[in-house]
Amino acid sequence: MVDPRIRKLASILTSYSIKIKKGDIIDLNFGIQAKELALECFKQILKKGATAITHASVPGFTYAYYKLATKEQLEKKPIIALYEAQKVAGSISIIADENTRELTNIPSWKIALRNKVTHPVHKIHLKKDNWVLTIFPTPALAQEADMSYEEYYDFIFKATNIDWRRMSKKQDKLKAVLDKGKEVRIVAEGTDIRFSIKGRKAIKCDGHRNMPDGEVFIAPVETTTEGKIRFTYPAIRQGRIVEGIELHFKKGRVIKASAEKGEAYLKEMLSVDPGAKRLGEFGIGMNYNINRFTKEILLDEKIGGTIHLALGMAYKEGGGRNESAIHWDMILDLRKGGAIYIDGKCIQRDGKFLI
Repeated sequence: MVDPRIRKLASILTSYSIKIKKGDIIDLNFGIQAKELALECFKQILKKGATAITHASVPGFTYAYYKLATKEQLEKKPIIALYEAQKVAGSISIIADENTRELTNIPSWKIALRNKVTHPVHKIHLKKDNWVLTIFPTPALAQEADMSYEEYYDFIFKATNIDWRRMSKKQDKLKAVLDKGKEVRIVAEGTDIRFSIKGRKAIKCDGHRNMPDGEVFIAPVETTTEGKIRFTYPAIRQGRIVEGIELHFKKGRVIKASAEKGEAYLKEMLSVDPGAKRLGEFGIGMNYNINRFTKEILLDEKIGGTIHLALGMAYKEGGGRNESAIHWDMILDLRKGGAIYIDGKCIQRDGKFLI
């Protein structure tokens, strides 16, 4: 018997997160351990008179590809994926990792190269603005989060199966403040950074693109970031863990970068392209049902009382212009002594909103 929480999440994904009309083709991507959730989504898509193209990720295939693929193979244009991206009306993707370290020993240049080649596929999906990325609990993810599988299972559904329309209304006030704002300043231990948001529009993340969701983000003006920031938690990308990251900015660009662990990888990613050294996103976490760091960015960037900055690509719907093959979120916890100022007014202190 299927856990009713799985059915509820499938209903949220197919009836709230994305729009599905009769005759649509929906791209359904999932890790094999998320079969139950994927199947429930598949059934809901069919009941709506639509069709699903399914792509199941099986452990070992991605590793084998990056281990054995030549430069020529990595540079091969993803013709089929591009065709599908152009034809589908929307997509649902479900993370269900069985090994979160699968790509740790793969040369990072291979992954960076393939990201550049497949970036056009990603851009097509973004432009359609009808996609959602979610997560399904697995033992590997539970282990990363330092929880038992049962604890993690409950944690995930507590974060996803909430009243997202109510969450959306709560985000209206913060969006209004950011939309009118001109300058952001973030202050915490080891951090004093500021940047302009003048002319940019904040985006509410209320369950339509990520699940769980719960943040409001805005794109900094690309040339304005000044100061330094020391991130609280490790930044994880493609199985690589980078800890103790400190970035210094001048005129919008990273001019100095250091890390206690993984510094070489950090600097390599900063050199992927010119846009990788600039900020593409400033986000404020608002999902207080996510209250601990789990080493999964889909969850961690939503932690209530935290902010995150993303190096690289800016989402264009809010006026962001930065272009890059990467979009790498890094998190600062403000719950113990941190503050956010908009045009000199403190809007959040110690993780609690003052607006």
